[in-house]
Amino acid sequence: MIDPDSLNIWYEDQLVGHLWQNTTSAIGFRYTSDWISQSGFAISQTLPLKEEEYSSEDSIAHRFFANLLPEGGVRDHIVRDLKIPNTDFELLRAIGGECAGALNILPVERSPSTDYTYRSLGDTELEQLILRRGQIYTALPPQQRPRLSLAGAQDKCPVLLKEDQYFLPEREAPSSHILKFEVRDYRHLPAYETFTTLLAKQIALPVVDIELRQLQETTYAQIERYDRLWESGQLIRLHQEDFCQALGYGFDKKYQQHGGPSFADCYQLLQDVSTDPIIDTQNLLRWQIFNFLAGNSDGHAKNLSLLYFKNGEIRLAPYYDLICTRAIERIDEHLAFDIGGQRDPGHVTEKHWEALAKECDVSPRFLKNLLSESSDLLLDNLETTKNLFEARYGEYPALQRIQQVVRQQCR
Repeated sequence: MIDPDSLNIWYEDQLVGHLWQNTTSAIGFRYTSDWISQSGFAISQTLPLKEEEYSSEDSIAHRFFANLLPEGGVRDHIVRDLKIPNTDFELLRAIGGECAGALNILPVERSPSTDYTYRSLGDTELEQLILRRGQIYTALPPQQRPRLSLAGAQDKCPVLLKEDQYFLPEREAPSSHILKFEVRDYRHLPAYETFTTLLAKQIALPVVDIELRQLQETTYAQIERYDRLWESGQLIRLHQEDFCQALGYGFDKKYQQHGGPSFADCYQLLQDVSTDPIIDTQNLLRWQIFNFLAGNSDGHAKNLSLLYFKNGEIRLAPYYDLICTRAIERIDEHLAFDIGGQRDPGHVTEKHWEALAKECDVSPRFLKNLLSESSDLLLDNLETTKNLFEARYGEYPALQRIQQVVRQQCR
């Protein structure tokens, strides 16, 4: 007998399992027998298919599902706007219909709808959305409120983009893009993320598609979701999980210095589960090198994800949240992942790269060659990327800060 206060987990029209909470709001999970018998997949590396429940006391399932939720001030706004208890379970009940990946989290009395509805966003509504930094729950009546959940601490909003028109998903309708907004005191963030991502693309790192947009005097970034695909005119969800989920860490442990995974842990995960570990592990090394050289000190475990394809392949997802944080004042310069025990990017030496190579069981010469190659490519493409950016979006003098950081790190 399923508790009417529990939640159901759906994949398309298939019931995957059930969530419940105990008296201390800890979350438990159990797969359905049908999902197991019909060759359903494990929704996480930490949640293998089995008949027995994942109890609320051991926290394994709780960590996975809590990682789907917003953090910090964004979470506080949602709790206040929806007037719900500030627990992971109640947030999942309220906004878990459209999450990262392919799972829908719904009350037990509801089944996922395939009759998706969207609300068109005209210029006036879009302007209001941007001014609210994507906070949408108080602006809509309950029957039209989307059930959207994106992890992270930055204001963002999922939308459907079709024929250059924005639509706001209603209830659990899927979105195709994410809008990320300026942050108070950090107004350059959308531009910096766009430029840093374009720079990574120029040196052949696999990254998300990103565009910088402007309305009135406000800029925002428009990012295409890598976990959504158009097939025959239908928007299809692909399952994914970030590396905190895949390694069994809570979102409060996304940073290595706070007890989170190390870079070597992430490298080993790809070796173990990727369908093409040679390519994916090399790209992971290049990502860490890029973060060091391009001044992105916020490359933590939740900024890496596994992408699960319908043919059974598991691959490293395209890179996202790439920002030259060292170009922004008052942001900690220390690296999210240390390099051979060193987190200060100004004091990383050859011995630290050799130590990282040893931790990942790769040849030091191979890693040094990747480092040298990446440095040369960045210096060769830095001015080209700036010209490309400004040809699309106009002059942006603040980019000089990023150029200075990159040149200093490459030297």
